[in-house]
Amino acid sequence: MNKIFPTVLSSALFMAAFLMMQGCGDREPSADEEIIYTVTGTVGIDELGFALTHEHAMSNFGLDISEAAYYDETELLSQVIPYLRKVKSLGVDTIFDCTSPYFGRRVDLLQQMADSTGLQIITNTGIYGAADNRYVPGYAYDATASELAEMWVEEFEVGIDGTGIKPGFVKLAFDEGTPSEIEKKLFESGVLTHLQTGLTLAVHTGHNPEAVETQLRILEKHGVSPKAWVWVHAHWDADIDLLIETASKGAWISLDGANEENIEKFLGYLERFRTENLLDRVLLSHDGDAYPAGGEIRPFDAIPRYLVPAMRENGFADAEINQIMIENPKEAFRIKVKRAE
Repeated sequence: MNKIFPTVLSSALFMAAFLMMQGCGDREPSADEEIIYTVTGTVGIDELGFALTHEHAMSNFGLDISEAAYYDETELLSQVIPYLRKVKSLGVDTIFDCTSPYFGRRVDLLQQMADSTGLQIITNTGIYGAADNRYVPGYAYDATASELAEMWVEEFEVGIDGTGIKPGFVKLAFDEGTPSEIEKKLFESGVLTHLQTGLTLAVHTGHNPEAVETQLRILEKHGVSPKAWVWVHAHWDADIDLLIETASKGAWISLDGANEENIEKFLGYLERFRTENLLDRVLLSHDGDAYPAGGEIRPFDAIPRYLVPAMRENGFADAEINQIMIENPKEAFRIKVKRAE
């Protein structure tokens, strides 16, 4: 078992997860095929399909770090599985699950959800550094950036919590205000992880231009292109000119708060990116949660139900919609070291 991210699996659950893994769909890719890791095995990058790049199948955000990996599993699965089936029925093929270690990541449960629904689910490695650092474990303060990167690379190479399930991206986070030393160290660890694995960095950044500048500077220090970085919650920033400027450098701009009430706002963002010929740098999602600490579902169906039809009604061609929902996730999360040009 991985000693850094202790599992909460019982022996019986571990064996069940192991047996499922043996038939989870992992396959040898052809020599010229690019793959990505889902919780049920490898798939070709072209198999991602219509993808939501920032959702939560479940989380325990808000609970203490010591409690966050524990769920009422019967209640959890009875709520989440029907909802994920509904999302899949709307045409969604893949979700990137952004629940990090220490606030609720459970890859064994994600695997059960994927097996039961046919939805492709991609999990993450890394450490979430926002929320006043409440989900940063004590060892992270003493470890070097290189030592933390070694732990995350091990999850990529060996698997998470003894399951063999591998992450498809690195999840990190910055709070509001001037970035702290631990936030900067965690991000540098992510950059070092990218250089060894090719995993993309999806970083909770929100409305924090100083954190944007810090991340771009650290990427440049290590010779990594902004194409390896996703500005998560970019729609929180009211300065759309900064979003455009950052996208023009190659960064991915994640507009991940879509809901039934803000369709017009999101259309405005998309129209501006289209005007600037930067639709190929945009990711769309909801930051929904099918089981937020046992509470009611925070939906992630507004994009296929409302936003996509509204895009068509407002003159977006199917090719442009496919660019955002199919082609961009493939390119953003392609497992490839992206060095600065």
